[in-house]
Amino acid sequence: MANTAPVAWVTGGTGGIGSAICRALAVEGYLVVAGYRNPDKAKSWLEQQRSDGYENIVLSGVDLTDYADCEKGVTEIRDQYGPISVLVNCAGITRDGTLKKMSPEQWSEVIDTNLNSVFNTCRSVITDMLEAGYGRIVNISSINGRKGQFGQVNYSAAKAGMHGLTMALAQETATKGITVNTLSPGYIATDMIMSIPEKVRESIREMIPIKRFGTPEEIARAVVFLADEESGFITGANLDINGGQFMG
Repeated sequence: MANTAPVAWVTGGTGGIGSAICRALAVEGYLVVAGYRNPDKAKSWLEQQRSDGYENIVLSGVDLTDYADCEKGVTEIRDQYGPISVLVNCAGITRDGTLKKMSPEQWSEVIDTNLNSVFNTCRSVITDMLEAGYGRIVNISSINGRKGQFGQVNYSAAKAGMHGLTMALAQETATKGITVNTLSPGYIATDMIMSIPEKVRESIREMIPIKRFGTPEEIARAVVFLADEESGFITGANLDINGGQFMG
């Protein structure tokens, strides 16, 4: 039987925040296509989702830094499940270092994965969204794209650029039934954060006015809100979700 549910593509879907987004969208009735980098990890991840009762989540392995591969992946998703109506750009990496010590490879890898990928995915889905007269694009940026961060010129630049793309594309699609928005999470209690030495982790927590880390589910809740059909008057916006750590 052909899929009749709306299709949501979540890049970086098997990560900490991505997993919560996939689950939240699945609960809302979407057929969720989770992007991944590591096939072995993705397979075990999907088995876990199935055992937890999420039957409407599937996988798609696309090289987000390769435009042709993104186009191919979107075509395969469309042919198998239907056109993508919600795109969530959640994939990202870090290659930290001060600018003085940063290699061109560290710069390029982060820009390719965190920013060029957003062009590649948006460009690959936009024609179908325009033809349908409907679409929701949510780009997951970062507090460090808003305020900068020592040792992260590559990451901060990519995440800031992501919102620039959001605002421009929102204007291009404003009369076409398509919204484009950014979420900028602060420190979220993913495995990456929780693996930081406790002393360092506590010093970070103390900088957050709410005095706790956010949860992946709190980010996912905001994605579901922006992806909703009734959120059509919100476009070109950035929503800071950082416990009050940065206000601007």
